[in-house]
Amino acid sequence: MTLPAETIEQRNEPQRTPAHPGPHIGLDHQLPPPQPPRRSTGVRILVWVLLLLVFAIAFYLVWTRKETPKPAGGGRGAAAGGGAPVTIGAVTAQRGDIGVYLDAIGTVTPVYTSSITSQVNGLITAVHYKEGQLVRKGDPLIDIDDRSYKATLLQAQGTLEKDQNVLGQAKMDLDRYKAAWARNAIAKQILDDQDKLVLQDEGTVKNDQGLVAYDQVQVDYCHITAPITGRVGLRLVDPGNVVQANSTTTLAVITQIQPITVVFTIPEDNLPQVTTRIRQGAKLPVDAYNRTDTTKIDSGVLLTLDNQVDTTTGTVKGRATFANKTSSLFPNQFVNTRLLVNTLHNVTLIPSSTIQHNGTTAFVYVIQSDGKGQEKALERQVKPIDTDGNTTAVQGVNPGDVLANSSFDKLAPNATVKISKNPVAPDTSGSQAP
Repeated sequence: MTLPAETIEQRNEPQRTPAHPGPHIGLDHQLPPPQPPRRSTGVRILVWVLLLLVFAIAFYLVWTRKETPKPAGGGRGAAAGGGAPVTIGAVTAQRGDIGVYLDAIGTVTPVYTSSITSQVNGLITAVHYKEGQLVRKGDPLIDIDDRSYKATLLQAQGTLEKDQNVLGQAKMDLDRYKAAWARNAIAKQILDDQDKLVLQDEGTVKNDQGLVAYDQVQVDYCHITAPITGRVGLRLVDPGNVVQANSTTTLAVITQIQPITVVFTIPEDNLPQVTTRIRQGAKLPVDAYNRTDTTKIDSGVLLTLDNQVDTTTGTVKGRATFANKTSSLFPNQFVNTRLLVNTLHNVTLIPSSTIQHNGTTAFVYVIQSDGKGQEKALERQVKPIDTDGNTTAVQGVNPGDVLANSSFDKLAPNATVKISKNPVAPDTSGSQAP
């Protein structure tokens, strides 16, 4: 059976889906969109089981950590809630005296400083001092060639001797004229003239004496001696150097170091209590410490105060004098000073390390027995009055009270404590209140 050619071509041609259905095709005949592959029910169940298992493990770990008992003294809450006692170091408040000090910075200042210059022209012939030598007042330091000055002095001395003899002759003539006038042998005018000549010669002699004294001073200037007792500095000139009079070139510097002074500052707010003590005639002690404020160098007394307050700093300068027998204080050295203004007697003293702070409030832990054989730490507020080193005078505790001095990070009010019999290092961290 033979098919028509048109039918054969339609069979061999592949089926094509139109990109857009023609107007003759209805919406009900459109192809549905492809559906995503569905997950199996077993996979979903497995995922939920794994999530529940993870949450169960996390809950178990958190619960077990909460329920784990803390070690003895492991925290402030445990100690306060009836846990194991906290081992602490303890001290006892004492009754005693404490000084009221004013701390300041100061500069060591010599009582005298002498910068020696030449007062004559000449050649240096000798230097007698050694660098850093302690010299006494009047000890020779430097010699300058004095030959020309000695020659001038000799001339002045010769003129003086001549005029002294002229004066002596005039006085002899005056005595003769007086005897002659007594016999009416000469006129009164001759006697008066001779009297005035004697006075003129006396003036000439005085002038000559002044020249001799001046030339003698010039000779003395050629031999420079120490004007004060002190330590001489480094050598500034050598033999053979030529110096000039009234020059600014310094030949030697001497500073007095025994005694020596320290100039320091006092705040104007503390000035009344210092001046009150001075008016009472008290000798206020002053201690000088090194730059790090750890070692006391020397002790002295307040000498005087300045006469005005420095408006830029609000302080007044004070000067203290020190014997400086060991020469430990050096001129222009920086030091820390402590001025003892007053002494408080019969006050309660405790170590500064026992005081804790909560903002502006200071408190301590007082150790007391609860009557059941246990020791409790009771918080008590105190008011510091003054501090001297590691000791503080306070109000709020009584002499004999036992205070905690360590383990503050583990303490809380009413915490059970155990006082260690072995020394425990004090806690200086200054912990806050719970």
